[in-house]
Amino acid sequence: MRKYEEVLERIRARPSTWLITGVAGFIGSNLLETLLKLGQTVVGLDNLSQDNRGNMLEVKGAVTESQWRNFRFILGDIHSLDTCRQACRSVGFILHQAALGNSQRSIENPIIANRSNVTGLLNMLVAAHGAGVRSFVYASTSSIYGDHAQTAVIESEIGHPQSPFALTKYVDELYADMFARCYGFASVGLRYFSVFGPRQDPNGPEGPVIPAWVVGMIRGEPTFINGDGKTVRDFCYVDDVVQANLLAATTDDAAAVGQIYNVAMSKATSLNELFQTIRALLEPRYPRLSQLRPSYREFRNGDVQLPVGNIDKAKRLLGYEPAWDLRRGLERTIEWLGAKLARRPAIDGPLPMLRPALGKS
Repeated sequence: MRKYEEVLERIRARPSTWLITGVAGFIGSNLLETLLKLGQTVVGLDNLSQDNRGNMLEVKGAVTESQWRNFRFILGDIHSLDTCRQACRSVGFILHQAALGNSQRSIENPIIANRSNVTGLLNMLVAAHGAGVRSFVYASTSSIYGDHAQTAVIESEIGHPQSPFALTKYVDELYADMFARCYGFASVGLRYFSVFGPRQDPNGPEGPVIPAWVVGMIRGEPTFINGDGKTVRDFCYVDDVVQANLLAATTDDAAAVGQIYNVAMSKATSLNELFQTIRALLEPRYPRLSQLRPSYREFRNGDVQLPVGNIDKAKRLLGYEPAWDLRRGLERTIEWLGAKLARRPAIDGPLPMLRPALGKS
């Protein structure tokens, strides 16, 4: 963690302006909170299509008043090139998180998936390059590995994507590489594995298993597992995803730019093991859960056997070092979900809006 601690100190000592797309989302709002606490100016772009304004208001309650004044929000869509250009003005760093991030939804509507993920990224690349942005980091996905059979996957070897979502993210990586080759505008892609943590909506479009199971167990609902439960996931706590973004955005190593990195814990956890761990953490408060057993059902169309991520490249070139294990991350997530279920958020108030970005596409 020494490298990351050094980077945090360097960011704190050099205030800059950052743009976060998808700022109201799960990962985007965690990035927002971290950067505001580091004394940075942040521009956030989001169309609020997921009705997640509350995530930003929660950030407002977690930072000081003076830190919150350094945030400006643009209600707009990456589908619009004019909007992207407006958002990129006077920005030094971009963390591009906005996407349609769900395999099932992309199967149901591949056109929207392509528009959000491919056209959206292309608009951002064009706008960022035109604005002379210093650093561009974008979110990719482990779903790109598709049917690749290796146990611990490395970035240079992928399989066949199994959903439009995975395919669009692969196209994003190809576009980013092309911009480096044709225009000299290099970026960094981060292949997220199974990210979890506070502000992940249990009913969200990405179908997150951890918050859905936690909330379901608390409410006494059945816990469903697709398949036999032996399917493994490489769960990665959101703070480590924040770490990877900031390391990638601020790297001064030319060899580290223009690369793709796995962002993972690099540990396999089966769904059966995950169920047992969550149940064990909740059981002291909900003794009835000692009798709970999962209900198994068929895999859904687009479900893939996700591999474990080899993170040697991120360690070597970025200094990435996961700081959270699964159990500690689950404890923090359960604490947040329990508080959210117990009461409505008390935080309210207007967002610090910039002029609404409603330009032509």
